[in-house]
Amino acid sequence: MPALVLLHAFPLDSSMWDREIRALSDVASPIVAPSFPGFGRSELPAKQPTLDDYADAVVGAMDAARIDRAAVAGLSMGGYVAFALWRRHRKRIAALALIDTKAEGDTPEAAHNRIRLADTIREHGVEALLKTPPKWLRDASPKWPAVKALIRAQDKEAVAQASVAMAGRPDSMPELATIDVPTAVIVGESDAITPLAQSKTMYERVAGATLSVIPDAGHLSNLEAPEAFERALRDWLRRAG
Repeated sequence: MPALVLLHAFPLDSSMWDREIRALSDVASPIVAPSFPGFGRSELPAKQPTLDDYADAVVGAMDAARIDRAAVAGLSMGGYVAFALWRRHRKRIAALALIDTKAEGDTPEAAHNRIRLADTIREHGVEALLKTPPKWLRDASPKWPAVKALIRAQDKEAVAQASVAMAGRPDSMPELATIDVPTAVIVGESDAITPLAQSKTMYERVAGATLSVIPDAGHLSNLEAPEAFERALRDWLRRAG
């Protein structure tokens, strides 16, 4: 069975994958879910990182676990890091799952807004994200208290750095045609941040990709509809294996 690397969303940490680590142990081994630099218990970078730096840190975690090649699944920001891994370390990727994410780079306005958000977080802390939160979850989701707790557990500087890093990421659209490993595109049916249309673009441009739409789920589809999400990952891992 393949090794599995799970890459977390903004502004959470690797604990968002706790259920998957337990549930998927019969179809993937080992399973590694690193927190990006500064998130969770990982060390805060001394200077502003890029998503390439995050990708290199993931490879470091794979090396520590003695994983040469792995199926890599990235959700949201984790998907952006997965693209960086593909550009820099594609020989380490045996299969790819692009989850509630997009290949397009930010528009100048969106990048500017991410940098402004970083300034706000540095001034007011991660609580600034909770006053008018993005649509991470579908409306009236019961998962919001748990997501708030995960956000509050993060270092504000790490979250600010990640916002800046995402603003500076390159457009990954040209990479789609180069992806030649088993690829799954997975998206929550009610994802308002990276909606179905963007997932369909990736699905159509990656040869042999599959598309799974998760019912009753928003942007954090693994947290809102874990059973359906795990079925999609299982199907992909069987193809990868």
